[in-house]
Parts: sequence; structure tokens; C-alpha cells
Amino acid sequence: MAEYTVQQVMQASLVVPVLVIDNAEDAVPLANALVAGGIKVLEITLRTPAALPAVEAIAGQVSDAIVGVGTVSSAAQLQDSIDSGAQFAISPGVTPQLLEAAGSSRIPFLPGIATVSELMLGIEAGLKHFKFFPATAAGGVPVLKAFAGPFPDVVFCPTGGIGENNFLEFLSLPNVLCVGGSWVAPAGLIRAKDWPAITQLARKAADSANQLLSVQ
Repeated sequence: MAEYTVQQVMQASLVVPVLVIDNAEDAVPLANALVAGGIKVLEITLRTPAALPAVEAIAGQVSDAIVGVGTVSSAAQLQDSIDSGAQFAISPGVTPQLLEAAGSSRIPFLPGIATVSELMLGIEAGLKHFKFFPATAAGGVPVLKAFAGPFPDVVFCPTGGIGENNFLEFLSLPNVLCVGGSWVAPAGLIRAKDWPAITQLARKAADSANQLLSVQ
């Protein structure tokens, strides 16, 4: 399985779907649907018992996908994610213990931050790539613009409250490499196994993001 840096993961898809999978058998067709729509970086959240089996299935069967785990909140969850074949890990927040565990792991880690103090804690650990979460509740675009002054080398993947109506506004910021959201694979379409509809949503998001990037 290919290994990536955190920079490569964040640049591989401008839109990263945040996926809640209730049934592991949905994992491969869901991943194929998203990849067909031009989105290859997939974040499987640790919110259901099916999450890690889903990661394992995608890692083993969907070679064009870069599959990772979200909602990682402990060193044990990080190790479980690696054992399941995750190619990156994302946390909703940051703790010294999690930073220490991530620093010795072999996969890229994207810690979540919402404040300057949390950001500085991650920078002290040698990181410059972060998830900004919850993005809109924590201040949205104005906060990310404010971060750019004192932290010019730091880049973000904002997630939380981001959807079709505002994701391009976030992507237009120089310190944003990608955005995360659930709108390209909503729970209702996953339950209905409507893979063509998910491909259509993914293609629309990917095309809009790529068009924005081409004119910047």
C-alpha cells in the first residue's frame, strides 16, 4: 500500500468527504462511487462499529482511494486505525499524548484545532498541517484569515458546518489546502445505496473546486 505525507494527502483531493458508515458492506461501493466522481481521499469517522472494517475493506479493494480515519481521540484508536490499513488519521482535537503517539506512527496525522493555543501546541510538536474544527462554529473564514498573519507557514483543512453553499469560500483562502464535509455522501444516500447520486455529487464538488483552483 502506498504511503503518503500529510501534504500529499491534503493536496490529493480538494474536497474530503467525512463518511459515517453503518454497514461495512457499503464501504467499497461507496468508495468506488466517490473515486468515480473525482474524489480519492476518504475520511471514515470512528463513530460506528463498522468504521474500521470499512477502512480495511477500502484499503484492500479500492486501489485508487486514499483512505484514512477520522474522530481519532486516543493513541489506542490511532493504532487500531493503522492496523486496519488507514493511510492517514485525523483527530477532532489535540492533546500532548495524542501528539506523542502520532509523532512515532508511520502514517500522516492531521490534528484538529479551534484556537491559537491549540495551534501553538501542535506547532511545538513540529506540525504545520491542521484540521480547523468546528470550522463555522469556531469563526469560519475570518478566523482562518486571522491565523494567516502570525502563522504564515501553517495550512488547514477546515471541517464542520461546511457544505455546498460555502466550501468554495473556504477553498479560496491561501492557507486552506482542502475542506472536509459530509454533503457529497449524505447518510440518506448511503442508506439507499444510491451510488450514482453520490458520484454525481462528488463530481460536482470536485469540478467546482478544480475550477476555482485553476483561476487562482
